[in-house]
Amino acid sequence: MSHPIPTGEVNWTPIAEEAERAAKLLHPDRQFPKPSHRRVMTVANQKGGVGKTTSAVNLAAGLAMHGLKVLVIDLDPQGNASTALGVEHRSGTPSIYEVLLGEVSLKEAAQVSDQSPNLWCVPATIDLAGAEIELVEMHGRESRLKAALTDEAFDELGPDYVFIDCPPSLGLLTVNAMVAAQEVLIPIQCEYYALEGLSQLLKNVDLVQKHLNPDLDLSTILLTMYDGRTKLADQVSAEVRTHFGDVVLQTVIPRNVKVSEAPSFGQTVLAYDPGSRGAMSYLDASRELAERGAAE
Repeated sequence: MSHPIPTGEVNWTPIAEEAERAAKLLHPDRQFPKPSHRRVMTVANQKGGVGKTTSAVNLAAGLAMHGLKVLVIDLDPQGNASTALGVEHRSGTPSIYEVLLGEVSLKEAAQVSDQSPNLWCVPATIDLAGAEIELVEMHGRESRLKAALTDEAFDELGPDYVFIDCPPSLGLLTVNAMVAAQEVLIPIQCEYYALEGLSQLLKNVDLVQKHLNPDLDLSTILLTMYDGRTKLADQVSAEVRTHFGDVVLQTVIPRNVKVSEAPSFGQTVLAYDPGSRGAMSYLDASRELAERGAAE
């Protein structure tokens, strides 16, 4: 014998909950606060597969969806950030390569992402693959990007946040990104070899601070690929927080299949599946980033 549902009681399902979360993300009830000054952040980690590009584009998308203007500069020859933001990056497209050579301006290379009118991307094309070798011969090779990213160039686009997505290496492109930025954001995955190679990255940050950009600050660490079922994830998280303190965002990005699937559809996870755990976690991280930026 079936029992009627009491009046006023609503059936709860995981799908209904996800749909409600998606609706809140796509139609935000409040905007994020503007930073006290334009924040230019290099997203770096020479270790591949740590969620570097994924973090750059999803943090950017989260901020853009909540009223802030964001520019992503794709400095990785693989062009994954360009793909995720749905911008053209075939060979011959005005890109960061031409910006580095001084052939086009930042504004001429920037494209609006199809995922938000507040989100811009300067794409990377395959032409960038040879740039490391070409830069060696150039005058001021470590400062080519800084020379292009002037206040005047930024003012033409008016971003509140700029994310520079680096290749998974510590070569000249990454050095250029660190010289051009004010802040470094390091994604660290909650896995066994998480801290391997981190000391070399920190050493490079220190060298850039001493010799090329004294204003560079390691401001943010984001823990990614967290798997709550493992004790190891908690151990890595605790170790990173003990060592780096308040630099580490409270928000942790979980392992989530939707985060992995989104780039193959040319989207961020916030556009691909806004109700997923991965999307909500990146939204929380972008909110935390915005609140820290406004409080500075």
